[in-house]
Amino acid sequence: MPMPAAEPVGVAPAVPRDPRYVPVRTLNGWTLPWRLNAGVKEFHLVAEEVKHEFAPGSKATCWGYNGGTPGPTIEAVEGDRVRIFVTNRLGEHTSVHWHGLILPSGMDGVGGMTQPHIQPGETYVYEFTLRQHGTHMYHPHADEMTQMAYGMMGLFIIHPRGGEIVPVDRDYAFLLHNWALKPGTWRPDPSIMVEFDQWTFNSKMFPAIDPIVARTGERVRIRAGNLSMWNHPIHLHGVEFEVTGSDGGRWPRERWRREVTELVSVGQMRDIEFTAVAGDWAFHCHMAHHTMNAMGHGIPNQTGVDQSGVEARIRKVSPNFLPMMRYGMAEHQEHTDGGHQGPVNTTPMMGGKGQFGNMEMGGMFTVVKVRDDIARGDFTDPGWYRHPAGTVAKRVSADPDFGSPPRRQV
Repeated sequence: MPMPAAEPVGVAPAVPRDPRYVPVRTLNGWTLPWRLNAGVKEFHLVAEEVKHEFAPGSKATCWGYNGGTPGPTIEAVEGDRVRIFVTNRLGEHTSVHWHGLILPSGMDGVGGMTQPHIQPGETYVYEFTLRQHGTHMYHPHADEMTQMAYGMMGLFIIHPRGGEIVPVDRDYAFLLHNWALKPGTWRPDPSIMVEFDQWTFNSKMFPAIDPIVARTGERVRIRAGNLSMWNHPIHLHGVEFEVTGSDGGRWPRERWRREVTELVSVGQMRDIEFTAVAGDWAFHCHMAHHTMNAMGHGIPNQTGVDQSGVEARIRKVSPNFLPMMRYGMAEHQEHTDGGHQGPVNTTPMMGGKGQFGNMEMGGMFTVVKVRDDIARGDFTDPGWYRHPAGTVAKRVSADPDFGSPPRRQV
């Protein structure tokens, strides 16, 4: 049955300004408003079914918080007292675990162990004092396999009480996740353990993922949390970044280390920081199959085989047929102007177009866009980078035998 149209997405509510920190910008997301009640910051989360679009052409009925997946980011300051109301609008019980937070055992959110389950229609309240700073998460600790597979998760950012010795100008955050949305279906499959076909930053696949925008020379922090079922080597082009923190908070400076790829393991958080350099820079998981959309499994390897006319004939009896092409998967990009279009409710496997052609990327991929003239505090997508003259690789010959490159003698 066709899935109902996605509900319109409104503007995120305004968040009270806390002058003690630079607010986090959540990719494709928003920050949960709070109110101050007798010195306590009060938040309200609602667990519910949501209509979600992973990228144009791929929608699903998921579960999340406050109308989306992931849920809104909670931001507060070390030392704050917080009170979080959780209303359950699901058809089954739930709970909320505050991943990595130091708090009383009865507030830890393990259903059946540290608290009764939150039954459908009920509202529970969690209240505790924030005793640390760092990048954290929240997610259910009840029927986890289903509820997390459907998208129930969110970020919990705690800023240091005394400010930061090395301040940042821009602070970004997102969660890594994997999904099994079988072709032609409208709900993720929670029974899949390994063969996921959609990989996301904050429940979005490239090219629907927001870019990371900065001004040349600004110090940028990116916080990544992993609630998927795989480990992800996250790679940034163009700079050597510093790994500066985790769910254990911002590390002492002597522990910072320079990298270009950082492994974010399952259940972990990692913070990286760098000085922005002008250009368009790829930022992605370095597992190649995690930068694809609607990825098929077990496709017969036809590389090197002339399949002229075969695909069209097979599609007459098997409309969802997708072969490996004679010279590689890039042929799908060339023949379909943006990637092979699969069955209903799927996106091209390697979508996204750049200023020079098809980018052949999807999934866990976005672009860090740095410009000299971006105003501080402006997060608007500036479009593609205008490269200075003489700084773009160019063709010098169309002859495959050009020059005399050395070859190893066998």
